[in-house]
Amino acid sequence: MHPPRLPPVPPVFADRPRPLVMAHRGCRARAPENTLAAFRLAVAEGADLIETDLHLTADGAFVCLHDPTLERTGGVAVAAADVTLEELKSHSVSCGMPGFAGERVPSLGELLELLPPDVGLALELKTDRFLEPGVGKALGALLRRSSALDRTAVLSFSFARCRAVKREVPEIRSGYITMKGDLPPEGEAEMVGPAWPVLLANPLYPWLAHRRGLFVAPLDETPDRLLGYYRAIGCDAVLTNDPAATLRRLGRSPR
Repeated sequence: MHPPRLPPVPPVFADRPRPLVMAHRGCRARAPENTLAAFRLAVAEGADLIETDLHLTADGAFVCLHDPTLERTGGVAVAAADVTLEELKSHSVSCGMPGFAGERVPSLGELLELLPPDVGLALELKTDRFLEPGVGKALGALLRRSSALDRTAVLSFSFARCRAVKREVPEIRSGYITMKGDLPPEGEAEMVGPAWPVLLANPLYPWLAHRRGLFVAPLDETPDRLLGYYRAIGCDAVLTNDPAATLRRLGRSPR
């Protein structure tokens, strides 16, 4: 039995111009990815949604981190799954950007504390730990406590992870990220994220997705060169490393 189908767009976005602007790992263009600095900057610039990646630490904390380890962002081969949150936070994740040596891997709770009530959240599930019922329940409980559940979606290349979370948290929206252009199982998702070449090859893809009631956001972290095309074919949101620049290109004034 499938969870109840939710409207693809949370009410908070109902009257906003399309496409919505989703900050990829925060404002990655001017701050280290997936840090509080990047998230604050994306909010300040006017992003409609924040996209981040989720891993779990050894003590079960949800952390905003793309890779399994800090090797690329912090220069140390420390895996989030092998250490506690406190141990993880002993390392800088400046991504080599000057002025950001104090940045640490934030917990999801820290991101939720700074998220305004009119900004949405897209969580890419990066580990099979999300197949565990207890992990889904814990994620749902955290989002409920923060009053963010109704404007949050879970996303993954592995739709099984989203399905497992949704079994425990029926009120959460879910989405499938695809490099091939296939659609998620009918009736089980609200969003789809096709890689941008899929949309160039098939401009009817958003129309087909909309027929299934799906919200469409291309997987393209530098979308500005194709913004007119994405808007013309009916994309609902665009992912971007630079929210302010993308907002200006769309004719919307950054905050």
